[in-house]
Amino acid sequence: MTTLASGTDTLTRDALTVLQPGFTGTSAPDWLLRRLGEGLASVGLFGRNIASPAQLGRLTAQLRAERDDVLVAIDEEGGDVTRLEVRTGSSFPGNHALGAVDDVALTREVAFELGRRLAECGVNLNWAPSADVNSNPGNPVIGVRSFGADTDLVARHTAAYVTGLQAAGVAACTKHFPGHGDTAVDSHHALPRIDVDGSVLHARELAPFRAAIAAGSRAVMSAHILVPALDPDRPATLSRRVLTGLLRDELGYQGLIVTDGMEMQAIAGTYGIERGSVLAIAAGADAICVGGGLADDETVRRLRDALVSAVRSGELAEERLADAAERVRALARWTASASGSAQASAAAPDTAPDAASTSGSASGGVPTGMGAGAGHDIGLVAARRALTVTCSEAYEPVGEPPFVAVLTPVANIAVGDETPWGVAAELARLLPGTETGSFAGGEGGNGEETAPAALTAAGDRRIVAVVRDEHRHAWMASALDALLAARPDTIVVEMGVPQATPRGALHIATHGAARVCGRAAAEVIAGH
Repeated sequence: MTTLASGTDTLTRDALTVLQPGFTGTSAPDWLLRRLGEGLASVGLFGRNIASPAQLGRLTAQLRAERDDVLVAIDEEGGDVTRLEVRTGSSFPGNHALGAVDDVALTREVAFELGRRLAECGVNLNWAPSADVNSNPGNPVIGVRSFGADTDLVARHTAAYVTGLQAAGVAACTKHFPGHGDTAVDSHHALPRIDVDGSVLHARELAPFRAAIAAGSRAVMSAHILVPALDPDRPATLSRRVLTGLLRDELGYQGLIVTDGMEMQAIAGTYGIERGSVLAIAAGADAICVGGGLADDETVRRLRDALVSAVRSGELAEERLADAAERVRALARWTASASGSAQASAAAPDTAPDAASTSGSASGGVPTGMGAGAGHDIGLVAARRALTVTCSEAYEPVGEPPFVAVLTPVANIAVGDETPWGVAAELARLLPGTETGSFAGGEGGNGEETAPAALTAAGDRRIVAVVRDEHRHAWMASALDALLAARPDTIVVEMGVPQATPRGALHIATHGAARVCGRAAAEVIAGH
């Protein structure tokens, strides 16, 4: 491939500055370090890049040795979507659990502690929180990543999360603008479409983003969704009407606009990543997120050269690219200032202001009681509070090691299949000898065929059936029907959105599948 510029001129540096690429491995490859020297200003981290907090700290130090103001971004929502604890499960419940508790102070504290741990590892930009209103219960990609289906609840918790995260010196990136909650298609696979009129959109989808902007969110991530009421022709990420007309001009947002991953099929499969990146910057985006799938130097070169070519051909205004690059640099300056403020506040927590009264400040103020070392178990506290327990008259507490039957759906790409979930590990700790088995009926499968396998594996043991979004999987509901018919004393743990009617001798809704959610449920099952 022909390289269009040397890597030293202003245009090429600006083109590199607006990219947020990923890479493979747990240390920075030579090509990435070289690009940082040429103008690359951001790096995105994924689960594949993280082995431990100590290793992550060494990696971010390696990046900063090349460029001290680099933005190090991560997709760390907590709950089901974790990169920091991808191999163990998260120490923090996700948004749906926090929304179930509906205590904005708790949400602020959880976000602060998560941010503090990220900052300790050298991460200063988090592609979170999700501000999507989960108005479509069949949504295959948002679900428990949303605070809930109530607009006002989502808005107040989005603002609290932004405030808490930024109080720790980590920039929040509120997503997925203008709202991904009312979709039935996963944008990783295809282009979703939201057919609601403008009044519904403004009252429902946009309200949490208004709250995030008011709370000072330093970044907003666009969604790869088509919303005909806003733009009948182009998805939000590529739409000037959405990013400039709505987000900038109407909502008054002045921070960084980041795209969702450009290699997602909603963009890559329709426009291609090079054309998509040019259109996104022209529409008003400031940073191109890429690297979840395409994570190599060739991808960086392709996107850099596409942007340079677009400017030279007149398709993309040089001033627009320069403005985007300057917004990236401005966020880098903010993170340097906010990090110092957060460290100073954490060192003197008794004098720190309440976060709710300082959301517009550089760091947002350390939430009350959240000084250095405080809040170590705040995630577990939140997970316990999030449980909804429904008990039948016939329920008898578990006294012997049970059999855990996990009815496993296919994980969406955002969650991934690397992260363990369920209650078996925690039950085995509390009730040694606990056994487990995973059973997948498949979307076209028959749950009545799944249940006999689980019953045979369980033998005489008490059954704990673990499900995830039962309401979205007919085979799962059918399997539960058969299990409960054969063994009415079965315990059901729903670790997705608890849309289905509670059933079983004991039903526990955890509102998410984080490790701490599994632990909280196991404590109830074991009588702890």
